[in-house]
Order: sequence, then structure tokens, then C-alpha cells
Amino acid sequence: MNSKLISAISLCRKAGKLKMGFDVVKEEVKYGNADVVLLCSDLSERSQQQMQYICQENQVPVARLPVTMEELWSVAGRKCGIFAVEDRGFCKMICSLCSPEDNPQDSKMKK
Repeated sequence: MNSKLISAISLCRKAGKLKMGFDVVKEEVKYGNADVVLLCSDLSERSQQQMQYICQENQVPVARLPVTMEELWSVAGRKCGIFAVEDRGFCKMICSLCSPEDNPQDSKMKK
């Protein structure tokens, strides 16, 4: 499961639809460009809380990934635990590969 998820995130990055890092993702959420925000499983509690608050204010769904920052290092090119997906198709594909309890509800996704 994780290899398919990592491949989907890699494809999203190559298509230019993946933003990485707290500050970059924060700006994308505030400008309304993010369809979903992805958080790695080993992201610090403080960063998770801050990003969830920002996403809640801007009505952007958050999905927790069942992978660590270390596992996504090859995809991201750097150690990063927060990602924004800026394409509805990639958003659906990546969220479908997450476990159901980590998957944002369809009603929260941008239409």
C-alpha cells in the first residue's frame, strides 16, 4: 500500500501539483490553491495542530499519511512532513490510498 501511495505522491510532484513545507503549504491554503493537505505520520504534534487550525479556518481537508518523512524523502528531495495537493484528481487518488480513518470526508473536499 505504501509503495502505491509514494508513487502517487511522486507523480503529483512531477506534474507540479505538490507543494512542500509548512510555510509554502500555509500560503497555498490561505490563497485557496490547496485541495488537500497531507501530514506525515511522524510530524510533530505542534506542527500538526498548527496546520490543522489553518486548514480548518480555510475549509481545506487534512489527511494523515501512513508513511514517515524518511519514507517520502526520495519523493520530496528533502525531509518534509507537510504537503499540499493542488489538483482534484491527484487529491482523490492519494486520499483513496490512505486508510479510511485518515481519509478526509468527501463532503469536505472542494467541489
